[in-house]
Amino acid sequence: MLKGFKDFLLRGNVIDLAVAVVIGAAFTAVVTSFTESFLRPLIGLVGGGGVEGGTFEVDQQVFTWGAFVNQVITFVLTAAVIYFVVVLPMKALFERRERGEEAGPVLPTQTELLIEIRDLLRAQHAPEQPTTDTEARHRA
Repeated sequence: MLKGFKDFLLRGNVIDLAVAVVIGAAFTAVVTSFTESFLRPLIGLVGGGGVEGGTFEVDQQVFTWGAFVNQVITFVLTAAVIYFVVVLPMKALFERRERGEEAGPVLPTQTELLIEIRDLLRAQHAPEQPTTDTEARHRA
């Protein structure tokens, strides 16, 4: 079971990409919720309190520096989690494989490949089998 899971993680195909997109979207929602619920109010308190705490105005133009700081923190948190949860473990796995401590995905042997090719060729060259007795009599 664990070997199959490792092979799944190390395969590069469309399904894996789709899973990554879904997990990434869910993770982004969690980080966004955290920054909206906790960091934005904290930035508002540091910036003078209240709803307008992360803004300043010059010539009737409002600059929302608090929203920018919030997005920077969201980006840094997302990047840090991806680095520590995905990049570092994958890097360690690849290094172990290079040192020979962990086997890579098992590839089919030449014999297995030749048997598969033989079976495919037989299936392509086999005469079409009649489906009913009536069809068999008409062909004979």
